[in-house]
Amino acid sequence: MQLSDFDFDLPERLIAHYPAEQRRQSRLLCLDTETSSITHRGFADLLSLVTEKDLLVFNDTRVIPARLFAHKTSGGRVEVMVERMMEDNKVLAQLKASKSPKPGTLLTIDGTELAPIEVIGRQGDFYILQFEGGAAPEEVFVEHGHMPLPPYIKREDEAFDEERYQTVYARENGAVAAPTAGLHFDEQMLAELAEKGVDTAYLTLHVGAGTFQPVRVDNIEEHKMHTELIDVGEDVCVKVAACRARGGRVIAVGTTTV
Repeated sequence: MQLSDFDFDLPERLIAHYPAEQRRQSRLLCLDTETSSITHRGFADLLSLVTEKDLLVFNDTRVIPARLFAHKTSGGRVEVMVERMMEDNKVLAQLKASKSPKPGTLLTIDGTELAPIEVIGRQGDFYILQFEGGAAPEEVFVEHGHMPLPPYIKREDEAFDEERYQTVYARENGAVAAPTAGLHFDEQMLAELAEKGVDTAYLTLHVGAGTFQPVRVDNIEEHKMHTELIDVGEDVCVKVAACRARGGRVIAVGTTTV
């Protein structure tokens, strides 16, 4: 299967760089699997498309402010995108710089007097960074990090992104990209689904920085996928089995849930 098989035209003007004023104001594309007909609807119409037999499964990962802007001792700028936290104040991260940093390179976070971060090695396309001076990486990212907006959004992150680039049901810190299908749900819609009797379940998949990596091969079967941390509890399995037993549909909210 060739990468070119997936080419399609996406005009720049059709890429939204800001969210709708309200989450549920987004649009919804519906495919009828029996007739193969496609209809264009509003996201709020989802309430009329599900029944009390169905189960909606959500990914409750929470996006961390995973981008840091730093510089080398030489002055060269470096953008840090964390992939995941490791033990002993280490993190696995992507680095963007004019020249690939070598082991031993020290990075200072812009606008801070924190102890430098040391590049101590590589792991595939990622770098292993050591946070020095007793500062926990999680605290550094919360205090100085930026929300990691996708590369197709051509603007800098803003204060409101801390709330809008996050699902309303996010609770498990660890993602560097939002499970975007879930961004359209608001608290009111979740309440309306519950009132209708639609069951819900939550699993966790921490979306990693590898999701932003391009496919560099023509044959997609040669593409090396990154790994991500997942947690599917027994309660989710029980709810899925019960839904199937009653003849309902198990509806995954987004590809990270699939």
